[in-house]
Amino acid sequence: MEIITFDQQNILVGIRPIEPADESTLYASEVTSTGRAVPKVRRQSGAARVIARTLLGQLGFPPLPILKTRSGVPIWPAGMVGSLAHHDTVAAAAIAGTKRIAALGIDIEPNEPLPENLIELIATPNEQRMYDLRLLQRWDLFVLKEAVYKAYFPLYNDFLEFQDVEIDLPARLGYVPKKLHIFARVTCFQQCNWVGVFMADMR
Repeated sequence: MEIITFDQQNILVGIRPIEPADESTLYASEVTSTGRAVPKVRRQSGAARVIARTLLGQLGFPPLPILKTRSGVPIWPAGMVGSLAHHDTVAAAAIAGTKRIAALGIDIEPNEPLPENLIELIATPNEQRMYDLRLLQRWDLFVLKEAVYKAYFPLYNDFLEFQDVEIDLPARLGYVPKKLHIFARVTCFQQCNWVGVFMADMR
């Protein structure tokens, strides 16, 4: 597992491959909270929770189940916020203390070209003017907007579409205009063929 520290150890991010036995790492209560999820999804969920428990352990927390709400939001220990992500073969997690971070979102996607027919779905007209085609053809805006959503939803209990979020890469900011809300600290990282990103809502 690779652990990345951002912002003077205030934000911890972990990433690692999903392993065949990861579904067996789920606590019984976590299995119950996943409902009728297929083994592949339980395996991915287990991998992300292994990472999260490792990160929490670095901050002195004992191993504990990470359950989720009915809407699928992970439930973190008091004083902590976090986010989980996974794809077919890789999982990731991010955690931070609530003294400086109100919400945290993370996403991870393959580092490969974005299908061309998705550009207009994901990028707003303003983003299509701001960024060149080379950037628009990557997954960058997709993962950033997914991370914004994961940070936004626990705060507002409101769904976002891709067009509801605008990303300002030079300023490292994500905007949700309908709520007049700004998410700061856009941070991208790469490992092998994967691109990951987290967005933090600063207090």
